[in-house]
Amino acid sequence: MAAMTLAWTKDEGGWLAYGALLAGGGVFYILCREFPADLPFWMPWEFSWPVFLLTALTLGWFANGWARGERVPAWRAACFVLGVLASYAVVQTHYDYLSQHMFFFHRFQHLVLHHLGPFLIALGGAGPTMWRGMPDFFKPVLKSRAVRGTVDFIQHPAVAPVVFVGLIYVWLLPEVHARVMLDVNLYNLMNWSMSIDGIFFWCLVLDPRPKPPARLGTGLKALLAVGVVPPQILVGALLALTDKDIYPVYRICGRIFAISAITDQHYGGLILWIPSSMMSVIALLLILNNLRLANEKAEKARAAA
Repeated sequence: MAAMTLAWTKDEGGWLAYGALLAGGGVFYILCREFPADLPFWMPWEFSWPVFLLTALTLGWFANGWARGERVPAWRAACFVLGVLASYAVVQTHYDYLSQHMFFFHRFQHLVLHHLGPFLIALGGAGPTMWRGMPDFFKPVLKSRAVRGTVDFIQHPAVAPVVFVGLIYVWLLPEVHARVMLDVNLYNLMNWSMSIDGIFFWCLVLDPRPKPPARLGTGLKALLAVGVVPPQILVGALLALTDKDIYPVYRICGRIFAISAITDQHYGGLILWIPSSMMSVIALLLILNNLRLANEKAEKARAAA
């Protein structure tokens, strides 16, 4: 990572770094295609070029921006890197194989993709650092009207919680879930949608800045953080307490552990019920702490004046 960072500080070295990145991805692709069962657990079960490139470029641009002096506190940098790596780990290691064969592993995968990983990424506040580190030719894409309009829509306070909870419900509908688990394209779409929406939602809620420049004030942030809890508890409790096998598709996929379908489903419901809700409680505490820090800063400014 350090060598790549130094290389990206110069244009020629930057293109060499991109070439090395593609070569490394090519090696991963060939190994995963030809020897999937012989690879260690940390290697991809099914290699994905988009996930590999997005993860590598994100960390590379962050490291490059850090080297150029656009730095966040060390704890925020650690949160950001950990969030990116956690999201990568549940879809680009052999853990993804477990998620395709056990419902509760699948629910933990989405806990990381939709909650924990994006939560840590949002805490990292790495936007300015990545902006400083990314190549200039890519910045107009992010500043384009289409991208900004999409972000504005998804992060609208009336839309963000509906999409956040709605995706959980849609992908858990028995008919939809059965189709998704048997179609690799839909499976990838599901994981991408959960991860991207999670990043948008938690960046909106955990923005430590006051409004403006933040999109929302403290009250709305707290309302959104708490408002998504009841629907998650409802569906989690339903899965954790029912005695009916709602997802028989895992019999088709083949469970890899000798536990009953109902037990598998109960564990998955508990993951959706408890840890997911706790993330919102932690978010609420962080929002209130940001409010306290802002008030203290204002008091100091008035005292100095």
